[in-house]
Amino acid sequence: MDSKINFLNKHGHRQIKICVSGAAETGNCGIDALEKAKELGREIARQGAVLVTGATTGFPFWTAMGIKEEGGFSIGISPAASEREHVEIYKLPIDYMDLIIYTGFGYSGRDLLLTRSADAVICGCGRIGTIHEFTVAFEDKKPIGIFEGPWEMGAQLKEIVVKGHRPNDKIVSGADPKKLLEDVIALVKKDKVAEYKIVKDPVSNS
Repeated sequence: MDSKINFLNKHGHRQIKICVSGAAETGNCGIDALEKAKELGREIARQGAVLVTGATTGFPFWTAMGIKEEGGFSIGISPAASEREHVEIYKLPIDYMDLIIYTGFGYSGRDLLLTRSADAVICGCGRIGTIHEFTVAFEDKKPIGIFEGPWEMGAQLKEIVVKGHRPNDKIVSGADPKKLLEDVIALVKKDKVAEYKIVKDPVSNS
């Protein structure tokens, strides 16, 4: 295996972190949306990545359920400042997450930390919060996966890209969670190899 790829697997902190963005309220998501979210979580575990969510209900929560079914690792980034606030004020769950980080920054501030904590963002069925997380990831030049399904968000995000007049070669889309995740991870590894080269060989980039 190429040493530039092999380094990704040498240390735990190199494990790829996938943020899943989606609606906390899934009434608009269509039939089987939650099962599709769960399968995405299972696939994240199968492909050896870590899940990062907004520690919320709905689509991200079911993704967390899926990854735990396959024995994977799940991290939640909460808008609350403490577990008590998370549960009592925000009415958010603590299940299916191995670790919850309490930011105290509310939803908008949490979104920034959420996307920046991950190597890539996958957007499923969502609402305005998912659009916010998508645009933050877009501006940060993160690899992005648009998970297509019986919901409107996939088409809406693609329309934003077209009408935003800013081409982006780090966005992939698809309805098959296995293939979508493979494509997203390929983008992440490409980024990491480039970053590793800059760190190891700074003279060539001067």
